Amino acid sequence: ENISDFSLNVTDCTQVVVPEEVFFTVAAAGILENLLVLIAVVRNKNLHLPMYFFICSLAISDMLGSLYKTLENIFIILCKMGYLTRRGDFEKKLDDAMDSMFILSLLGSIFSLLAIAADRYITIFYALRYHNIMTLRRALAILAIIWTFCAGSSIAISLFSYEAATVIPFTILFPLMMFFILCLYVHMFLLARLHAKKIASLPTSTVHQRTNMKGAITLTIFLGVFLCCWAPFVLHILLARFCPHNPYCACYMSIFHVNGTLIMCNAIINPMIFAFRSPELRSTFKKMFGCAR
Repeated sequence: ENISDFSLNVTDCTQVVVPEEVFFTVAAAGILENLLVLIAVVRNKNLHLPMYFFICSLAISDMLGSLYKTLENIFIILCKMGYLTRRGDFEKKLDDAMDSMFILSLLGSIFSLLAIAADRYITIFYALRYHNIMTLRRALAILAIIWTFCAGSSIAISLFSYEAATVIPFTILFPLMMFFILCLYVHMFLLARLHAKKIASLPTSTVHQRTNMKGAITLTIFLGVFLCCWAPFVLHILLARFCPHNPYCACYMSIFHVNGTLIMCNAIINPMIFAFRSPELRSTFKKMFGCAR
């Protein structure tokens, strides 16, 4: 709020405000869509596979992101109506809790994408040993470690967010993890053709390779959508921390509400990609809505 007020004095850029109705509509759609993904995976035993469990982890992260923006918007409305104050102790604790939820959503999305990328890597290059390497128990253990780490990190970062020693690692983590995932995908696509030639003698190699590459392409789309939706908001955090008084930074920060809306759009787009790219999941959705026998 202070940064927004100050930016009006150092830049001619007008604050871009997204209507509250749009915020709530987009957030509700994101929560419902990802909830449908979770229900579909739980109901269909054919989807009880490590890959779909990692997708569920990403869906939970998206739900948390939409829920965070919804609660934040409600908090702002209550402040404007006079039911809450901006400087009270209760409001400070509520704000810390919402910050923890935001950081948990961001870290959960990053590590879920990393787990999905690693799963696709094993599927492509160790296809014959995949079920021995990535067992259901190992997948659940990986998810337990991921969410325990994300929960602890989100609490620590929200409590000490004003300390430079905490802010700097957090701002470095996002581009570092994205760079690692990108390198992993580049490595997969560069070696996929070579690997396909080595197993070409197997009767089902072509089918498996085509399926595995389809999965890699799907998850590459996930990564691209994630970067487009989350990077503007993370950039806003960096500018607000390191150059709040610069007119150019203040001009960019005037579209804060638009960047927040992009986060919630990510929660809407991901389930659409799931349904479009996965025939099994698409079939489950049809059965859930009574569109198939």
